[in-house]
Amino acid sequence: MVTYSYDHIHIRSREPIETARYFNKMFDAKILESVQSDGQSRVDIDINGLIIFIAQAENATPAGPVDAYVGLDHFGLRVDDLEAAAADLKSKGAEFSMEPKDLRPGLRIAFVRAPGDVRIELLERSD
Repeated sequence: MVTYSYDHIHIRSREPIETARYFNKMFDAKILESVQSDGQSRVDIDINGLIIFIAQAENATPAGPVDAYVGLDHFGLRVDDLEAAAADLKSKGAEFSMEPKDLRPGLRIAFVRAPGDVRIELLERSD
């Protein structure tokens, strides 16, 4: 049987280091600079073991969609206290596309919009 496990998320940015600084400011991500297999520089970040590669987008690369679409929509970060996390992020200037709300019993969510219209779901699970 084949076993699959998480390795990384890869996003493209017009300003990779600025995107990395955003994640550092908002989520205390560690910024790690690296080189891709094609020799191009890349900025990686580590959010408590969640590895995100941030590659330079070419000028011709189209902007991502703002609204829901088919394909990768967002990634989620679990928190123990959604209200405290939202207050912390707002104090740092985060833009929320959805304020904290109860989705169903035992699950509260919110959405933050990061640079490049990357959507990040914040989840508080009590079940």
